Amino acid sequence: MARYQVILAYDGTGFTGSQRQANSRTVQGELERALRKLGWADRVVLMAGRTDTGVHATGQVAAFDLDWTHTAAKLLWALNTELPPDLAVRDLFPVAAEFHPRFDATAREYRYRVFFEPIRDPLRQKYLWRTWPAVDEDALMQNASIFLGTHDFAAFGSRTTPKGTTVRTVKKSEWKRMPDGEWQFEVRADAFLYRMVRRLVFVQVAVAQKRSSLEKIQHALSKQGTLLAGLAPAHGLTLVEVTYGSRE
Repeated sequence: MARYQVILAYDGTGFTGSQRQANSRTVQGELERALRKLGWADRVVLMAGRTDTGVHATGQVAAFDLDWTHTAAKLLWALNTELPPDLAVRDLFPVAAEFHPRFDATAREYRYRVFFEPIRDPLRQKYLWRTWPAVDEDALMQNASIFLGTHDFAAFGSRTTPKGTTVRTVKKSEWKRMPDGEWQFEVRADAFLYRMVRRLVFVQVAVAQKRSSLEKIQHALSKQGTLLAGLAPAHGLTLVEVTYGSRE
């Protein structure tokens, strides 16, 4: 019996999130179904965290114990043979028996994709948030750094456990403009509150569209005020990486 770590990629469009749910199609459920076809008899696969309905991933992490007599490469191939087209194991390797993908993680990184157009673009907006009016690009680029460091993000998400803290340390927060007019917000933190990234994106875009102000974000971070209500849509969000160990 060995414990394996897997790196998962998925198109979240057809999933009711990553966490197993009764009577719903989820990433965890599909992975467990595939493993059972390979002789897995455990009750649950360990996940690094959950993503909401419609959220995608290129670097979700899971772990499971399996009595497998062949190589890890053959297990990778066998799993992908059993998985549906919108879910794949990108990498797989044995790890220590005590490894836990959630509790051992030191950071997670997300990317949010958005474009600013007044007219629908059916192909692009399947995976990007289309919003209008246009933004103040300098404001969008410069204001992201306000989230760097350790803050109480209670105004930007909900607790992951009933008595859990809302304090998080953000290690990367930046916008990038792509050649085709797409904008990408990249954020890395020790952990995230539920819906925190989508909220960060929404309020930044609102400021850059002059529907809110940077001062309101600053006040919300210091728990002295409220923010414009709203969330960026889930389909623009991708979990890029879960980090273990130190990283500069």
